[in-house]
Amino acid sequence: MKFVLYNIRYGTGKYLNQPLKHVRGYLGKSTDHIEKIGSFLKKYDPDIVGLVEVDLGSYRTRRKNQAVFLGEELGHYHIYEHKYLSDSKFMRIPVLRRQGNAFLSGVKVEDQKFHYFNNGVKKLVIELETAEFSVFLIHLALGAKARLKQIVELYEVIDSCNKPFIVAGDFNLFWGQEEISLFLRALNLKNANIKNIPTYPSWKPGKTLDFVLYSEGIRVNDFEVLQVKLSDHLPLLIDFDIL
Repeated sequence: MKFVLYNIRYGTGKYLNQPLKHVRGYLGKSTDHIEKIGSFLKKYDPDIVGLVEVDLGSYRTRRKNQAVFLGEELGHYHIYEHKYLSDSKFMRIPVLRRQGNAFLSGVKVEDQKFHYFNNGVKKLVIELETAEFSVFLIHLALGAKARLKQIVELYEVIDSCNKPFIVAGDFNLFWGQEEISLFLRALNLKNANIKNIPTYPSWKPGKTLDFVLYSEGIRVNDFEVLQVKLSDHLPLLIDFDIL
């Protein structure tokens, strides 16, 4: 079974080679670049995709929901949610209230849940459950103090899972993997990226911000950081079996 994790930065990757790429990549309009991301995903034919930084229909995409579009491109069931709580001040800002994360699944989904951290700005955790395993998708805080608190909360969310599971997302571990060392030991998790291949920025990778972690009961047969520059992050691909 194949799983792809990809922070697509709202499908604005066309600005990567232009001046002010960080600002324009966040605020710039982009309607056709998401089609390139769709073609890339179809090439690898993943069973499940975890997408971080998805535009759910703002001015950037002329109101196109990227999760719905990519789900239809792959013929997959799509699950998406906003990354901020409904009463958050960020939901009053037009472009921000259309920002979220998503799953695309070609595997039958038994259940889906949306958890929210008490700490940080980006609070969403999406839980996808299949008959054999679960996957948790996250995007942790930029600030180290908030991120540490979120990691503790994430442990509390996952600890009750009674199936083999994957935890994937943009962890924003600017201080390195040591930030999650206790988390890994507490849940007996393994990092699929055993060589610590950097995932950010895509044009000159120097930091490992994106992770796919997995529990007992899962065997990873292959892992790649795919060298495709459609976003400021590089996508991760794993091939795995349930034991």
